[in-house]
Amino acid sequence: MSETNALPLPVARSVAALRRTVQAWRAAGLRVGFVPTMGALHAGHLSLVDMARARADRVVVSIFVNPTQFGPNEDFGKYPRQEAADAARLAAFGVDLLYAPAVDEMYPAGAATTVKVGVVTERLEGVCRPGHFDGVATIVAKLLNQVQPHVAVFGEKDYQQLLVVRRLAADLDMDTDIVPGPTVREADGLAMSSRNAYLSDEDRAVAASLPSTLNFVATQLRTGADAAPLLDAGRTRLLKAGFSEVQYLDLACATTLAPLEKADRPARLLVAAKVGATRLIDNVAV
Repeated sequence: MSETNALPLPVARSVAALRRTVQAWRAAGLRVGFVPTMGALHAGHLSLVDMARARADRVVVSIFVNPTQFGPNEDFGKYPRQEAADAARLAAFGVDLLYAPAVDEMYPAGAATTVKVGVVTERLEGVCRPGHFDGVATIVAKLLNQVQPHVAVFGEKDYQQLLVVRRLAADLDMDTDIVPGPTVREADGLAMSSRNAYLSDEDRAVAASLPSTLNFVATQLRTGADAAPLLDAGRTRLLKAGFSEVQYLDLACATTLAPLEKADRPARLLVAAKVGATRLIDNVAV
């Protein structure tokens, strides 16, 4: 049952209400799909909803801006929150239940457990954002335990996060199929992200060089060329385009994220760079 009628679709704000609804669906033999989000929804999120709908009879979408995955100097306070607009978009896409808990519902007083995933978290985002993946792993473990979906869809735009979630689900024997959703891009190739809303017009023009640089480097890597000079060239290209910092541009194994000197196996080219005050990440398959 919904806990409020203020939004255009059923909404649960407590674990108990969520479980009542999902358990009734399961008792009726229905498959449950799940898409976790932090809100500020765009077409990329809605593509994940479509994928969940294609694999399930009922779809739950969560909106929760998780404080434990933000560092002390990151944008938790200003992260865009637009629940009513998001709920309207989800209703139009036929989502069956919005799960929108408060922080004290997800982290009640006395909560003292953190989930940590090793190895795959130790590079890239794990270095740039210490503690970030502990927050991600903890909230994803809680959400998958609360919703208990048959299938959950996570976007490939956050590729390292996707690998963390897969490792988490496998290691904790979770009975949920983790499905990757392809990155959805703007007309100029920029990966859709809630943080794109932070970009000024000038920064937005600079940001378009991120996907073009990724594709340029990836094309060269596919010829079997050595990665190091191409990665250096890519970093230089981004800085010349107007990015203020390139935190990483790396070629990594697609399954372990171990660094590679050549694209001699399934690989991923991953980048994190800042334009103005906005940090953007992206990746492409090699």
